[in-house]
Amino acid sequence: MDVNLVLRSTRVITPEGTRPASIAVSGGTIAAVLPYDAEVPAGARLEDVGDDVVLPGLVDTHVHVNDPGRTEWEGFWTATRAAAAGGITTLLDMPLNSLPPTTTVENLRVKQEVARAKAHVDVGFWGGALPDNVKDLRPLHDAGVFGFKCFLSPSGVEEFPELDQEQLATSLAEISGFDGLMIVHAEDPHHLAAAPQRSGEAYADFLASRPRDAENTAIENLINQARRLNARVHVLHLSSSDALPVLAAAKAQGVKVTVESCPHFLTLTAEEIPDGATEFKCCPPIREAVNQDALWQGLADGTIDCIVSDHSPSTTDLKTPDFASAWGGISSLQLGLPAIWTEARRRGFDLTDVVRWMSEGPARLAGLTRKGAIEAGRDADFAVLDPEATFTVDPAELQHRNRITAYAGKTLNGVVTSTWLRGERIADHGTLAEPSGRLLERNN
Repeated sequence: MDVNLVLRSTRVITPEGTRPASIAVSGGTIAAVLPYDAEVPAGARLEDVGDDVVLPGLVDTHVHVNDPGRTEWEGFWTATRAAAAGGITTLLDMPLNSLPPTTTVENLRVKQEVARAKAHVDVGFWGGALPDNVKDLRPLHDAGVFGFKCFLSPSGVEEFPELDQEQLATSLAEISGFDGLMIVHAEDPHHLAAAPQRSGEAYADFLASRPRDAENTAIENLINQARRLNARVHVLHLSSSDALPVLAAAKAQGVKVTVESCPHFLTLTAEEIPDGATEFKCCPPIREAVNQDALWQGLADGTIDCIVSDHSPSTTDLKTPDFASAWGGISSLQLGLPAIWTEARRRGFDLTDVVRWMSEGPARLAGLTRKGAIEAGRDADFAVLDPEATFTVDPAELQHRNRITAYAGKTLNGVVTSTWLRGERIADHGTLAEPSGRLLERNN
C-alpha cells in the first residue's frame, strides 16, 4: 500500500459513526481508515487537524453555473472556487441559464470544454428535457449526463421551455426505457396562473403568487406518471411541506421517487423577509416557519433524501426591489454547510445527519459511487470543519462572482478550515489552490 498522505483527526465521520481516526490516502483514493494512533507509513506526509471534524467532501447536485453565455452571472471559475471554500468537492451543473443549454450532445461538449480548465472541484452535468428534444435524450445519456431536468411551469428563460403533462409522459417513457433519471421543477402552471399576481415590494404578495397547491398538484401528477411508467423521478427544491405525506406514501408503495430540499427553505422563513429584499426571492418560494418545521421532520424521517444548494445567481441589476420582476434565485453555494449546521444543531441533529443529507444522499442520487463517504476505495475528498467556531457572513468574502446573498449579516456556526480533493488540499482557511477538478460522467 503506497500511502502518500495520512489525514488525522479526533473526529472523523465514517459510515460507522464519528471516531478518532487516521485516514490513509494512496494515489487520490482512501486506502484505509486506521486507528487514530496508527503508525504513519514511511514516506507518507502526516496532516493532523486536531479536533476539527473531517467530513466526506460535500456533493451538490443542484448548481446553476451559467457558463458559457451568462458568465457575468456566475461561471465555472468562480462557482467552483465558492464550492471549494464551502467544503463542496463535487457539483453537478444544471442544464439551463447557460447559452447553449445542455439539451444536445453538441451543447454538452461546449460546456465541458469551457469547464475543463476552470474547475476547482469535480464537475458533472445534467441534461435537459424539452418539448422538442426527445430524440436527444438517449444520446445525452450515452454521453454521460447524470439525468435530465424538466420544468412543469415556465423556467424564466425562453430557450428552456416547460413540458406539459403529455410531453412529460413522452419524455419519461423515453428516459425510463434506458433507466435514466428525470429531475423535475414541480410547480403546476394552472395553479400559478390562478394565483393573484401583484407587482411591488411586498413579500407577502409574492408568496401568494406561488401557492403550495402549485407544488402539491405538480408532485401528485409526477408521482402518478412515474408509477404508471415505472420511471425514476426526483423532486427538485421541495418547498411545500404539504406534499410530504404524498411523497412518503409513494415511496412506501415502491414508486421510484426521491426528494431534495435546500438550505434557504430550511434556514430562512417568510416572516423574516423584508419587503423589497429580493435577494430572498426564489421559485418555489421561502415559506412560513411552520412549513419549515415540517420540512425538518421530513428530513428526520427520510422522506427528504438530500439537501443541495439550488445556487442560482444573477447580476445585481436583476435583483430589483419588485418581487414580480426580480430574478428568482438564491446564491448560497459557499454557505450551505454552515447554514444547515447552524439550524441542525439548534434542532438537535448532529454532523452525521448533515453528512447523510449533504454528501451521502446527493452522491447516491447521482450514482457517484466514489463520493459521499470516508471509507476505503472512495475518492479522498474531505471537508474539514471547526463546528464550534462562528462567523458573520460578509458578502465581500464570498467567492461567488456576484456577491448577493440572503445570508448577509447572519452569524453562522461552522468554519470550513480546509477542503481536500483526491488527497490534495484545494482550500486552506479561504486560500484557494489552482484548479484541479475533473469532469465527471455518469458511471465513470
